[in-house]
Amino acid sequence: MTTIRREVLTLPAAPLGPDNPLPPLRPLDEAHRIDDRDRADLPRDMARQVGYEPLSSLLPAQVRDGYDRGRTPREVDALVIENDRLRATVLPGLGGRIASLHHKPTGRELLYANPVLQPANFALNGAWFSGGIEWNIGATGHTTLSCSPLHAARVPAPDGGEMLRLWEWERLRDLPFQVDLWLPDGSDFLYVGARIRNPHERPVPTYWWSNIAVPEDRRVLAPADEAWHFGYERRLRRVPVPQWDGVDRTYPRNSTYAADYFYEVPDDRRRWIAALDPHGHGLVQTSTDALRGRKLFVWGTGPGGRRWQEWLTEPGTGGYCEIQAGLVRTQLEHVRLEAESEVSWLEAYGPLDAPGEGDWHTVLRGAEDRLEAALPRAAVDAAHAAWRPYADAEPGERLATGSGWGALEVLRAGWKLPGTPFDEDTLGEEQRPWRHLLSAGSLPEPQHHEPPGGTLVARPWRDMLETTAATPLAEYHLGVAQWHGDDRAQAVRSWERGLKTAADRWPLLRCLAVADQEGGHHERAADQYAQAFDDLCARRPAASGGSDDPGREGRWTAVAAALGREAIGALLAVGRTADARAVWERLEPATRARGRFRLTEAELLAAEGRREEARAVFDEGFEVADLREGAESIGLLWARLDDAPLPARHDFRMRPDGG
Repeated sequence: MTTIRREVLTLPAAPLGPDNPLPPLRPLDEAHRIDDRDRADLPRDMARQVGYEPLSSLLPAQVRDGYDRGRTPREVDALVIENDRLRATVLPGLGGRIASLHHKPTGRELLYANPVLQPANFALNGAWFSGGIEWNIGATGHTTLSCSPLHAARVPAPDGGEMLRLWEWERLRDLPFQVDLWLPDGSDFLYVGARIRNPHERPVPTYWWSNIAVPEDRRVLAPADEAWHFGYERRLRRVPVPQWDGVDRTYPRNSTYAADYFYEVPDDRRRWIAALDPHGHGLVQTSTDALRGRKLFVWGTGPGGRRWQEWLTEPGTGGYCEIQAGLVRTQLEHVRLEAESEVSWLEAYGPLDAPGEGDWHTVLRGAEDRLEAALPRAAVDAAHAAWRPYADAEPGERLATGSGWGALEVLRAGWKLPGTPFDEDTLGEEQRPWRHLLSAGSLPEPQHHEPPGGTLVARPWRDMLETTAATPLAEYHLGVAQWHGDDRAQAVRSWERGLKTAADRWPLLRCLAVADQEGGHHERAADQYAQAFDDLCARRPAASGGSDDPGREGRWTAVAAALGREAIGALLAVGRTADARAVWERLEPATRARGRFRLTEAELLAAEGRREEARAVFDEGFEVADLREGAESIGLLWARLDDAPLPARHDFRMRPDGG
């Protein structure tokens, strides 16, 4: 019989730390943008979906950049679902990630199970970690829920047993979703029923990719003769499979640079992808046809790719690649989900034994025959049909609790969402001011000059902000919502109105500084940033005798670090090195010691003409914990300071030189 139980894992883990308290007003610095030269040659449906409402802002989410690289043993809550053949370990507090899928009869781990929990800057909102199977919903990139808790509960399964249900409210697109996991008795396959619902009275863009990490000493099989290649040069091109440019790219170690291969699976073919080791053993994923796309991501064998692999795990643990499955051909596209509709599908994960070496079509036929014998295509379709009535089943025993954002939206709109209840008892401190706005028509003022907190930006909340009392706090939040809605002139007017009577000026000044930067007014932006940081320093608890609340002090430290970093960058951009130095000197010593700020220090020293001292920062060593995927800032600074090759420990380049 299938069982579901709680378990606690102990992993070397770096703490997530506080979220960045400043609203992310700038456009996404997203690596996955297509060069305009390639758009004209795309198939019509792909071109339409590539252009369909790509995400331009992270709001209402906040950036998660408070983590570091100091790992210590940490207990992580897990939920284990198993039968006599498979054991799946799920992390409900970390996006519902399947951390391990163990095949009992052979003793094989079917996934790449990361032995550490190391956040890195790969999610849309920052913190993400590698390994296992993750559920990516929202928009192109790793989900903002990568390191966030999901709701979890037991529910009845179609075969009379139990399922593990995971569900949450995805805030970028304001959509509820669920993932149901179950193991039929005696099955070698984990079944995954997934559903995204659109309760709105308008169409909404949506996105889904199931991302599966597997060891990279594999051959990756998918039923395709062509793929769309996308690298960090941002060029999208159609290439042959398996051989391209004289190299068999179905072996991850045959690629030099990091790249995506989106397989062009013919419409009439079964949807599946597998990764087999040299002995023909490995993992296969298959699904109903709604999950159309299949992809291979490789880090490449170049120094940058190898450095990223070390960065995300521990040296000596072996590299990994990712095989993925999504709603469309590529991750550059979004799907139109009609008003008051839903999309659902069923996935299955299990072992596959098939010859992986040899002629491509012979290998594919052999693997497909083995898959059909182990799990017929018709059985997957039947399992989906059997699951659909159970998707609305009300959860039984609650096993984990997610956020209160879904409860707030249900409270606002009165939606009925069978199977995924968002109960009022999940509302927490983050939702408190917005619940007050909903019920009383006003925003409560934060106590003790606390930072203003996150902003809700969807149209119904913006409408409420426009009709509430025009306090400085309301004007601040209204401006953020207007900025998100691309009504930038109105946003600036709201912030300027709020500034006239604000006791705490720094949040509004910082917003106006960003607006000036985006408008090309860099000198004025630098002035606004300098004033904002001055105001913040005057109001911090330490300036008035300190605080006996460690949590409050931690929030202020996070604000000072985030605002100081932006201010230094803005001041250096206009050559005001003395003012930038004045900001630097007022940062706390612990903040200045962080790797991100050691890099800032080197940039400041270089701007001051102190090249040798800037070079010495590299010699002393630093690690930028939140270095962004595809970022080249370290290499660019090094090139200004030294003609020698970039040291290997700082080489995170993911594309050819000049690419």
